[in-house]
Amino acid sequence: MNHFDFLVIGSGPGGQRAAIQAAKLGKKAVIIERKPMIGGVSVHTGTIPSKTLRQAVLYLTGWDQRGLYGRGYRLKKNLTIDDLMRRVQITLQHEVEVIQHQLARNGVNVIEGVASFIDEHRLCIESAHGDIQELYGEKILIAAGTRPIRLPGIPFDNETIIDSDGVLNMKRIPRSMTIVGAGVIGAEYASIFSTVDIKVTLVDGRPTLLDFLDRELVDEFLHHLRDHGTIIRLNEKVTKVEHNKNGQVITHLESGKRLRSDIVLFAAGRMGCTYSLKLENAGLQPDDRRRIKVNQYFQTEIPHIYAAGDVIGFPSLASTSMEQGRLAACHAFNHPANCQPQHFPFGVYAVPEMSMVGMTEQELTEKKIPYETGTARLRETARGQIMGLSDGILKMLFSLEDRRVLGVHILGEGATELIHIGQAALVLGGTLDYFIENVFNYPTLAEAYKIAALDAWNRIDT
Repeated sequence: MNHFDFLVIGSGPGGQRAAIQAAKLGKKAVIIERKPMIGGVSVHTGTIPSKTLRQAVLYLTGWDQRGLYGRGYRLKKNLTIDDLMRRVQITLQHEVEVIQHQLARNGVNVIEGVASFIDEHRLCIESAHGDIQELYGEKILIAAGTRPIRLPGIPFDNETIIDSDGVLNMKRIPRSMTIVGAGVIGAEYASIFSTVDIKVTLVDGRPTLLDFLDRELVDEFLHHLRDHGTIIRLNEKVTKVEHNKNGQVITHLESGKRLRSDIVLFAAGRMGCTYSLKLENAGLQPDDRRRIKVNQYFQTEIPHIYAAGDVIGFPSLASTSMEQGRLAACHAFNHPANCQPQHFPFGVYAVPEMSMVGMTEQELTEKKIPYETGTARLRETARGQIMGLSDGILKMLFSLEDRRVLGVHILGEGATELIHIGQAALVLGGTLDYFIENVFNYPTLAEAYKIAALDAWNRIDT
């Protein structure tokens, strides 16, 4: 039996950073990965592929130039699925090579196989060829990730009725698509596919979408979707999905509506990839979505077993998963580390992008915290005009008591990059005065921070 200081189940962002951190602390760490390629969902079906697909769509359709040359502008008129996927495959191959190099450089080995608990310290690893080996770990981290939820009664065929992991296996660009689930994944794909002139209908059983975002940003996003032909059906539940005689898919809603489309994409949530782990052998019990409960140090109910990443639930971001894995490894081996960051940014890679950090207007109002807003439109900046931007808003929330930054909310090109300026100010206790007195490069989109700050200053001081 092989003995290790740290056994890591899963090679996604959380598992990678945890194993590398343990190795940097001089510990013998190994990653167990069930797939032939390392990287997890983030690299192969989730974060990297969807964002690469988005970038390919924006470039090949000429979308990001339409503000200058008109809505009829196209860079490539007869776009094919191969055009889009070619760029995805190049990016994935590069990411895998980078990860392999990082792990090798830090002395972290990867064992391919399906892991399952024998007891609290031992794992059974079964390879694709049926070979069995047993590993012993002083500390263990579960970073197994998640997979799409497949609703019962839905006849998934991986061609015309697919889940979010099946997007990359599409054989052609459809003329119409129904997307069930208006969370982050559903909203991103709805905006991306509408950019390729696919007639998209977005369905969700909730009265609103993306509740964690500021309502003003969501309203702007909804307007953008509708302006580009997306039909949005909220407060609607799917009761049945079937094919008609023409090969199209009919989605039946509880209200009686019937939606006809070439493809139905289900993005109705995800669940932990923990079925094969035999958690009960280690004394662990997952929740109803197969997620694992942890404390502030990412320890499970068994103190030497940790969990990190999507498998522990919210916020399920690649960025936070990396930090969770690192912090778990630090705690496991008694290495001093800061606690979980309170102010991390959210990024929604839709078209247009959305990003936020800190509190929303809804939260501030609910908690009765006095605040003022400052808003800038990206088209107000010279850089925005140069880029031909017609959409985009940057909103900042400031405390009326001490003028500190309470939240930053951005919709528009480069939102997920711009947000880090606001994040730094928020974490370091920055105030309205910093943005008024600071000098920004000209012309840049970052100038919107000063415009928004001046807008708030006019309201506070008058």
